[in-house]
Amino acid sequence: MNAVLPQRTDGDGRSSVSLAELIALRARVAKLAVPVQESRAARSGQQSSRLHGRGMDYAESRIYQPGDDVRRLDWRLTARSGKLHTKLFQEEREGRLLIVVDHNPSMHFGTRVRFKSVQAARAAALAAWYGTRGGDRVGAMGFGGEDRLLRPQGGPRGALALCGALADWDARAAVSDRTEALSDALRRARRLVHGASRVLIVSDGWHGDAALRARLLDISRHAEVTVLIVADALESALAPSGRYPLEYEGRRIEAVLESERQRRDFKAKLVQGQERLAGLARALGLRCRAIDTVVDPLDAVAALLGPGRGARG
Repeated sequence: MNAVLPQRTDGDGRSSVSLAELIALRARVAKLAVPVQESRAARSGQQSSRLHGRGMDYAESRIYQPGDDVRRLDWRLTARSGKLHTKLFQEEREGRLLIVVDHNPSMHFGTRVRFKSVQAARAAALAAWYGTRGGDRVGAMGFGGEDRLLRPQGGPRGALALCGALADWDARAAVSDRTEALSDALRRARRLVHGASRVLIVSDGWHGDAALRARLLDISRHAEVTVLIVADALESALAPSGRYPLEYEGRRIEAVLESERQRRDFKAKLVQGQERLAGLARALGLRCRAIDTVVDPLDAVAALLGPGRGARG
């Protein structure tokens, strides 16, 4: 496989994305039994559709029914059986997976193992390798600190291009203080959804707003939408007592967490965005998973992109 990779210093895999690690994740997905995606109808994202048309794959023939297109008559079977038969064709539509990745400043935070931004890139890369192995064309859209687009491409070359884009976008976003609401990002993503399509949102939910529900509902009418929420370990459990130096949008503060009430209030503020996004996903019937910066994202990615609709949470 020949491809030109971005010329950049590779990240450390902790506070910055390592391109080498994203590429190496291909081996993890190669061990999975990834189902090949079938033709998908625009609304459900999973159903195959039988159409009468040219350029489609022949599926079967059946007895002619009033209203059938006479140009689709199966003359050979009609001659053999003495009854009119119509050919049915199955549309062969290549799957398209768009991964929407949050690059807002809130993602560049972490207290255990790695930043949320690094974990999000790892999850997105796994999704790309998973999707291309199942026959999808994969593309990505970054929002927040880095407003970028990678058009869907198929095969290993497509996943490799996405890995390179993720590493490059992360490096650019790390020096940006630009923010963007998730609802605005989904409005842009909506214009990229055409025909058979799936959308995976990877975010910490921090930049959800009042318009988010309507945007999720709109895009879910045209594609199968799944949500992966990335949290830091500090956001997943009560922080131990102590003083915590924090930096956000260029401002340095020290959070004093001594009493249990202070620790609970602090945690409640940190998880507001995650809970809002998870609640909206549940209300709209979207598959949703949450991971922190310590765990392996592969199981969550496979649960979101695999067949069927398991429990949401």
